[in-house]
Amino acid sequence: MDVRALRPLGRTRLMTTPIGLGLAAVGRPAYITLGRAEDLGADRSVDAMRARAWAVLDAAWEAGVRYFDAARSYGLAEEFLAGWLHERGIAPGAATIGSKWGYAYVGGWRMDADDHEVKELSAGRLRRQIEETRALLGEHLSLYQIHSATVESGVFDDEDVLARLYALRAEGVAVGFSTTGPRQAETIDRAVASGVFDMVQSTWNLLERSAEEALARAYDAGLGVIVKEGVANGRLTARAAPPALAEAARERDVTPDALALAAVLSRPWAGVVLSGAVSAPQLRSNLTAADISWDRDLDDRLAVLAEEPETYWRTRAALAWH
Repeated sequence: MDVRALRPLGRTRLMTTPIGLGLAAVGRPAYITLGRAEDLGADRSVDAMRARAWAVLDAAWEAGVRYFDAARSYGLAEEFLAGWLHERGIAPGAATIGSKWGYAYVGGWRMDADDHEVKELSAGRLRRQIEETRALLGEHLSLYQIHSATVESGVFDDEDVLARLYALRAEGVAVGFSTTGPRQAETIDRAVASGVFDMVQSTWNLLERSAEEALARAYDAGLGVIVKEGVANGRLTARAAPPALAEAARERDVTPDALALAAVLSRPWAGVVLSGAVSAPQLRSNLTAADISWDRDLDDRLAVLAEEPETYWRTRAALAWH
């Protein structure tokens, strides 16, 4: 697979590469990825984090990556991304830029904050945050998504929210939603049935596969599919790879993270899988996933890694911000 190859994302006119870059881990000082403290070191100042974000963005652009993912709650991720786009002279439309609304960053740029983000899926927050996002990203914004939508949140029944999303589509911005928790499949099916959305962004990896059939249905319905947490917040990297994954990676002379991401790329419904790299070397390792040939043997051998959704999400929730 050519990591530089552009392809349409669902029924939209957005063109993306098979691997994109997510900015959750480089837009704020604290996050839950395993080994992040070692990767970033002690200096988490705004200037230091901006420099790190730009270095990863530069490496991604040079490698041919053309999808970049941010959110209002990712600290200064939108600001870092906007500054980089301006400084590098990247024209609107040269890359597909997605962001998300619904969470607000409240961490105050502190490592020890009691809360780092607060969720509110209201029409008022949507109106405020879309203006904040547009003030930074302007015409670069291609896709705006509900951040961690769930059926029980009621967001799919909020007429004010749906009306604003329809208006965004009319203004030329694709609309989507991301999912979270053990009921991802239910959320996906509910959103697809609404007919409102162009895109879905969900967690799928070798540990958490419960959304697979729902994602296939969404793809068949014309939605673009973006996959997040392909390495399970570091649990499928060399730092913590389960023995079966580590052994399969050694046999193929690849890294565990690349093999885990190759599993995502092998799914016919997967439009983009996000790298959450915090450094250029990590990104380059992730990108080698595009060179790996996935086969039935790997599927069979690594099926043993799958966890019950409740177990996966409980483990994720227990990860410390650092």
